[in-house]
Amino acid sequence: QVQLVESGGGLVQAGGSLRLSCAASGRTFSSGALGWFRQAPGKERELVAAIDWSGGNTYHADSVKGRFTISKDNAKNTVYLQMNSLKPEDTAVYYCTAKYMVVPKLRNTNYDYWGQGTQVTVSS
Repeated sequence: QVQLVESGGGLVQAGGSLRLSCAASGRTFSSGALGWFRQAPGKERELVAAIDWSGGNTYHADSVKGRFTISKDNAKNTVYLQMNSLKPEDTAVYYCTAKYMVVPKLRNTNYDYWGQGTQVTVSS
């Protein structure tokens, strides 16, 4: 089993930046996908970004491309989401997710490990 713990959320003004961190523990992994989802009230859950743990390939949703960047530190079993140029539309609970896969698939993936979520609120 894997425990995922997010940190870094908070309140920020539009145009500002935040960096979310997700630390994995309980089971080390060398192959799989890690992703960031977000959930806003009344909205569909959205995969914001994902990364191939071994190869480093990334995916970013069109809604955040050019503003958000996913990255990882394998030695620390940690994935990051750098969020720049934040907009009020980015307000949501952000969840870290993971799935062990021999050949990681970043999208349309049934991520089975989830963090507790961290609130990001962007004021106008």
